[in-house]
Amino acid sequence: MAARVTLQTIADRVGVSRMTVSNAFSKPDQLSASLRERILAAAQEVGYVGPDPTARALAKGTTGAVGIVLTSSLRFAFTDPVATSFLGAIAEQLGPTGLALTLLTSSDEGEVVPARDVAIDGALIYSCDPTSLAVQYLTRRRLPLVYIDQTPVDGIAAVNVDDRAGARAAAQHLIDLGHRRIGLLMSGVHGRHGLIGPEDVTVDGHASAQRLLGWRDALDAAGIVPLMARQDGSVLELAKAGARLLLDRPDRPTAILCFSDAVAYGALQVAEELGISVPAQLSIVGFDDSPLATQIRPALTTVRQDVVAKGRVAAEALNAAIEDTRAGRTVTAEHVVLPTELVVRGSTAPPPA
Repeated sequence: MAARVTLQTIADRVGVSRMTVSNAFSKPDQLSASLRERILAAAQEVGYVGPDPTARALAKGTTGAVGIVLTSSLRFAFTDPVATSFLGAIAEQLGPTGLALTLLTSSDEGEVVPARDVAIDGALIYSCDPTSLAVQYLTRRRLPLVYIDQTPVDGIAAVNVDDRAGARAAAQHLIDLGHRRIGLLMSGVHGRHGLIGPEDVTVDGHASAQRLLGWRDALDAAGIVPLMARQDGSVLELAKAGARLLLDRPDRPTAILCFSDAVAYGALQVAEELGISVPAQLSIVGFDDSPLATQIRPALTTVRQDVVAKGRVAAEALNAAIEDTRAGRTVTAEHVVLPTELVVRGSTAPPPA
């Protein structure tokens, strides 16, 4: 059986102290470049990869990892283009800090509950139900937290985009084109599925609520009562089901405002299936300006949010909160709102005569 390789093994081989070898891995700035190269070369020769991460974490009192909690399944993080861009920006921003990103589900089933049991130094709460057990567990653990696309609360840093202003601009764009029969295709709406009246809307989620408020700001001012479709989620089949409720009817709207570009794509597909020309007979507006917006035809008029900036700002806020906590300082819980911008493309036009 091969002898166990330790820091002392490398120290004896190079002729330095055990602490010097440790510094070569954890504090390279305290060694000359040539000495560090000698130590790392000796470690490579004997197959030593560095101090045990678990022992190092115990010694430092940190894990070197942060979590991000998603209400949706983890598949969402790898299939939704907005989520993947957002997560990529976070990972890139965290890279130089040495913090690793761990995806956590909000599931509370099984022996291991990620938000309760996984060792992390802090967490990002991304578009989650604030009453979920995952959020409650993380709060009870007194970890540094940052909310993203959540309703801000005192004492916790938050990063949002100006959903309301973006949605207002989208609705006003349709009104300015001359549309008066306008449909709303929403996500994050729970209850009876189908067409609903303005008095029946119960919206779940900060972004959904803010976008609905923005649409209604412009529509109410113009005296327009929209036709609204309720759906629970934004996957393609649900989006298509909601769009069909709006479009497969004799008094269909001449324009639809959609919660997201993914939902708008579902509306475009239903319009094609029903033989409705976009934008000659129907205008469609999305939200996000995801890569999908320019891949589909006609290219989608949408509201741009900078998801890369959102990810970077969120990662910076969490890193700062972790450093403040380690130093015993009061965490600066800043609430950041990033701007949105209407991007007009080929999916909108004046209504048919």
